[in-house]
Amino acid sequence: MKKDREQFLDLILENRKIIYKICHAYCRGPEDKKDLEQEIILQLWHSADKYDEQYKLSTWIYRIALNVAISFLRRESSRKKRLSPVDQHIIERIADEREPQDLKANIELLYRFINQLDELNRALMLLYLDDHPYKEIAAILGISESNVATKISRIKQQLKQAFATETSK
Repeated sequence: MKKDREQFLDLILENRKIIYKICHAYCRGPEDKKDLEQEIILQLWHSADKYDEQYKLSTWIYRIALNVAISFLRRESSRKKRLSPVDQHIIERIADEREPQDLKANIELLYRFINQLDELNRALMLLYLDDHPYKEIAAILGISESNVATKISRIKQQLKQAFATETSK
């Protein structure tokens, strides 16, 4: 991809949901989200000349965004000694007010459980919930397709158990 300012801005606008999702999944405070968003966009700009057209553009963006987010989180967690859960605002946006109350509660619970996963598994579940095929998830995260399938299966079992434990209380 040739570095063209207008083309790059169009690319960012077309794929802002990817960046938004990653920023909200890996940062808690609004300032951290803005910082991460800037870092992702800067890294995308610096990496534009290295884009390999054999991959989908969204795959390339996810991969860079996730790598930047994970590095950002590690820096912040070593500095602040904490992991950042999904911001309450994104949960509220996902759980539309028109949805039944129990569905909203389940979505909030799901994201609470996802926040407890390590960085790789959290990224894996975000991509899975976004309906990306295993092959694309594998390319974004740099793991094998069979590893993606195995990890997703294990995480699903963990989530089922967590839901069962939570709802039996």
